[in-house]
Amino acid sequence: MSSSPRIWLITGASSGFGRAVTEVVLANGEIAVATLRVPSELDDLVAANPERLLVLQCDVTKPDEISSAFTAAIEKFGRVDVVFNNAGCGIVGEIEATPEDAARAMFDVNFWGVSAVSKEAVRVFRDLNPENAGGRLLNVSSGLGFGGAPILGFYSASNHIQCGAYCADGYGKAVEGFTESLRLEMNPAWNIKISIIAPGSFKTGAHTTGSLTFPAPEVYSGKETPSQVIREWVKDGSGIRGDPVLAAKAIFKFSTLESPPVRWAMGKDSAGGVRNKIKCVAEETDAFESWSENMELTV
Repeated sequence: MSSSPRIWLITGASSGFGRAVTEVVLANGEIAVATLRVPSELDDLVAANPERLLVLQCDVTKPDEISSAFTAAIEKFGRVDVVFNNAGCGIVGEIEATPEDAARAMFDVNFWGVSAVSKEAVRVFRDLNPENAGGRLLNVSSGLGFGGAPILGFYSASNHIQCGAYCADGYGKAVEGFTESLRLEMNPAWNIKISIIAPGSFKTGAHTTGSLTFPAPEVYSGKETPSQVIREWVKDGSGIRGDPVLAAKAIFKFSTLESPPVRWAMGKDSAGGVRNKIKCVAEETDAFESWSENMELTV
């Protein structure tokens, strides 16, 4: 790693992982460009770090604000080394309970926002940073990006690797598929390193203040239905034990890896979900592989 402090651009910096990573970056002597919809929410950090923290308004659903944020970072600091692409929101509700306009609005943030920030990051890393400097793009997905779960279907579909107790049929891999493909498109000469960070359950507000909740339709209201089990888990919150500050410190360490992996399942529940989903998929694939015999065209 370079001896000079790196320049970070962080989206969704108002709370949760975004704010925690901003604080860890500053605590480690590096420089943060923190973006969020209401800049005044970081006034306390600005007062304590006036030279190493630039706070900017940025709604990731607005491409002009994304472009302006990167431009401001380049103008002030000369480059951007790490992009923590973190802005997101959630929906809690059965698929049948979720209005389409609400789901589309979430996709605008969780997928199209991530996409727009990613494309601008790659352009800046390649075309505006000092020659061969490259950069690191860390796209935040979720522990629900490899599969799905009751009442979190649209959230899973928008971003995100957890099977947990449920081996769901659907794959919620919008951000994950996008990020994997983008990584494969990079010319090694550009020195751009791209990874997915897929957190499990952490106390970030993602399931409460950061989510829009819709009531369960009557047909899903039975106490033992899968969706009610998860609703009670979300409502109780006692099973959500991940510490975002400790996670932020690990994310900072992850950002220094010379050869980072494509995906990091962050948190024991996320890692366990990945293993469980891989097991389920392998078993299903083995069970039905013979059905694919003799499907080739004959000459």
